[in-house]
Parts: sequence; C-alpha cells; structure tokens
Amino acid sequence: MTYPANIRHALSVKRADDFAQWYQEVIAEADMAEESGVRGCMVIKPWGYGIWERMQKLLDERIKATGADNCYFPLFIPLSFFEREAAHVDGFAKEMAVVTHHRLIADGKGGLIPDPAAKLEEPLVVRPTSETVIGAAMARWVQSWRDLPLLTNQWANVVRWEMRTRMFLRTTEFLWQEGHTAHADKADAMAETLAILELYREFAEGPLAMPVIAGEKPANERFPGADATYSIEAMMQDGKALQAGTSHYLGTTFAEAAGIRYQDREGGQQLCHTTSWGVSTRMIGGVIMTHGDDDGLRVPPQIAPWQIVILPMLRENEGDGALLEYCEGLRKALAAQSALGEPVRVLLDKKPGKATGKRWAWVKKGVPLILEIGGRDAEAGQISVLRRHRLWNTAGKPDFHAMPHDEFVTAAATELECIQRELHEEAKARRDANIRRDLTTLDDLAAFYTDDAQFPGWVEMTWSRPEGAELEAVDAKLKALKLTIRNTPMDAAPVSGICPFTGKPAVERIYVARSY
Repeated sequence: MTYPANIRHALSVKRADDFAQWYQEVIAEADMAEESGVRGCMVIKPWGYGIWERMQKLLDERIKATGADNCYFPLFIPLSFFEREAAHVDGFAKEMAVVTHHRLIADGKGGLIPDPAAKLEEPLVVRPTSETVIGAAMARWVQSWRDLPLLTNQWANVVRWEMRTRMFLRTTEFLWQEGHTAHADKADAMAETLAILELYREFAEGPLAMPVIAGEKPANERFPGADATYSIEAMMQDGKALQAGTSHYLGTTFAEAAGIRYQDREGGQQLCHTTSWGVSTRMIGGVIMTHGDDDGLRVPPQIAPWQIVILPMLRENEGDGALLEYCEGLRKALAAQSALGEPVRVLLDKKPGKATGKRWAWVKKGVPLILEIGGRDAEAGQISVLRRHRLWNTAGKPDFHAMPHDEFVTAAATELECIQRELHEEAKARRDANIRRDLTTLDDLAAFYTDDAQFPGWVEMTWSRPEGAELEAVDAKLKALKLTIRNTPMDAAPVSGICPFTGKPAVERIYVARSY
C-alpha cells in the first residue's frame, strides 16, 4: 500500500534517513532496553524481556522435542580448561573476561582495590561459551555406547568483551541457549548438527516471521575448533546480513581435549563426536530490523507478550463502570479463544491517561491488535480495531475498523494468524527482491557495493570453495569491499562455470553481503 508523504510518523528518525539511529530509537520508544552503566551491558525492560521469554518458551519446546535435556553449568571456567584446546582459546582470547582475585580491600584513599592476598591460584574465565566446561562433565557422564547420544542444552548468560557494542545485536553480556551433544560417530553427530540447523530455520521463519537462508559457513568463518559450522542468515531492511543462529559439528577435537570417550560394543575405547549450537538475544535485534517501521516495532503475534491490547476511553471525573465492565467481558471472551496454537494473550490497559497517548505507546511497542472502545461503542456493542502491521489508510489516518463485539471475538484468531503470515510474506518478498544473481566479477561487486549505495542487499555468486592461503586471499579482497561470505545455501541450484575469485571451476553457490 502506498501512503501519503505527509504522514506524521511516531518516530523522529526514518529508516531511509539513518537506519542505525532509527534502530536505537525503536528500542527506546518501544521501551525494550536501556543502558546499564556498564559498557556493552544492557537492562532488558519488561517488553523486551517479554519478547525474549516468548522466544525462549517456543524454542525450548522445540529443543526438548529433539530429546535434549536442560542443564546448568558454572559461569566461571578455569583457564586450564580453555588451554586444553588451542584453536578454541585462540578464537576467544581477545574476548575473555578474567577473574583473578576473590576479595577487595580499602586503598586508604576512599576507594577499593583487589587484595593481593586474595589472588586466585588459577584465573577463572567468565564463560564466553561452555564447550570446555561441558566437555569436562561429558567425560564423566559418558562411559559406554549405551550412554550415547548425550543431548544437553542450557539457557544462560555469556560474556564476550566486545569493542563496538549495539543493543541486542552485539553486547558484552547477552542471553542465549547453547546446546552440546556427544555421539558415537560422525554420521550421528552430523545428523544432529543439520537437524538443529533446520530447527533454527523453522523457528526463525515461523514464530519470528523472519525469512532466513540456511547453509554452511566457509572455513574462515567456522567456530573456533569446529570441523564445520552452519548458520541461518537473515536480511535486514538496510540490506545487511545478520547471522541469527549457528550449529557446529566439532568432530573429535573437543572430545580428545576433554577425554570424552566411550567403550564400544566390542569393548574398545572410542572418542565421541560432539556438536554445539546456539541462538541468542541477537534474534530480538533481527526481529526489530526485519519488521520495524517508521512508527516503531511490529511484533509477530507468536512472540508478542500481548497480542491484543484493549484501550477503554476513560473519562475524567465521570463514571466508567459500564465501559470497564464491557471491556473486561471482551477481555475474557478473547482470552478464551486460541490462536497459533495457544490461548490469546490479551491485556485490558486501565492505566490513567488519554486513549490517544496510550494508543501511540502501544503502536511503538508493536502490539499486533489495538482496540479502542468508548462509552458509545460499549452501548452499541462495537469495537474499533487497529491492525499494527497495516497502520495507515490511504488518507494518511490510522486505519481503524469498526466491528461488532461478537464478530471480532470470532475473528480474532484468524486476524492474528493473518498478521503472522503477512509479516513473513512481506519480509520474504523484500529479501528476494534484494538478492542479485547477475554479478559475476569482483569489479561487479565493487560497483554494486559503493559506499553511497542505499541498502544494496545481497549477491549470490558461484565459487570454487577455496581453503587455506587461497581462501585468505579471497577474504582479503572481500574485506577491502567491507563484504563477507555469509554461507553456502543448503538448497542451492547446481553450478557451472568459473569461480570469479580463483579462476577455478565453480563447485557451489555462496551469498556475499555486508553484515552486522
């Protein structure tokens, strides 16, 4: 739908004018998170955390359906655990926060300093990820082939000392789930790795309504110590790619370092093949940049803490009993309905304040359906419905629809399901329209990704899957253009011709993009 140019949007910054500033304003105006006083660490406020809780619930159900059990492992990991796996510690060394003392003392100047007498015998790393500590536990838990596969998951916080931070997308401390599994052989471990990749793809495309490309990362983008890394990649509205989740086949490297062995059916000792996989609060950033508009956030109904908000138009110093009674009856009728496999989540907002001000607060939060009800509406058995994802009419006014009470109650589930579907369809159409497949040389890439290009999107190309020094040379050429290889799509069409990066026969397709 094309809207008049003179609409006065709820945000002061438009996506087309300054996407980075727009993103920060959405978070602030939707009341999702705020700075904490510690660089790179944020306070996630109730609406932002409510979205995370919804994501956590839906994803946890899916993870448990694979047979994995939730555990919890320590926040502090002995440095020696990391030193057992050289590639892993090297990959995270620059991001590690380290605890060296267990007590503070007064410095005599009104301040505090670490007590020299309280220095730890061994430094403790604040977990950046848990492969090493979970590997030590697996070595104790796995003895026989009968103990396999061992499927574990934990919901936790991790710390990676980031130099450049941005709320939800890249923070020093973030929340996530990390799955860790042990298997008898490569085939079983690879099956787990790819099954989780598909689980993540379905979760992103379903509850998050965020279209993604699932595929394998190139060798230089693998998780430190992994044999293979797979990812789901989403296109944001500025054309950049966001790595929204990863699944890793770790081979036997971590098993050898941690001593994860099992006795096979013949009585011999074998190393386990392990995997790890995770998604984080970065996905919230992906939802913002996939679905947000110039009026704030638009939350897909499946992950909205409240799917419907009822706003009674309360009158000062006058009786509102009949209006509130009508609204409470509507709330109960809607809460008794089911949509997208769950009871409808509906809030009656009785806080004082003008209905218009409250309306725009909920618009910026992105609640899928907003209902405004005045005294006359209650008397007539009517409801005024505002669909957040289609906010404006062709006249540039909020697109309210009047509906009879019973008709809306009956239609509410269908409305929510329609919004969920249309948000995905809109994002997918935008992504597909911004993937170029006709660029075949580095010069083509350089011309396409000029510094002044407005939201240029992705490029799909063919390549020869180089590794080692040859891959490093390709990576250097791409970095000069501020580009990265996102992944090799799992469902790519057959290839032919010559790799534009190496001049060798092409063997697969890749996506190239600027990224977060």
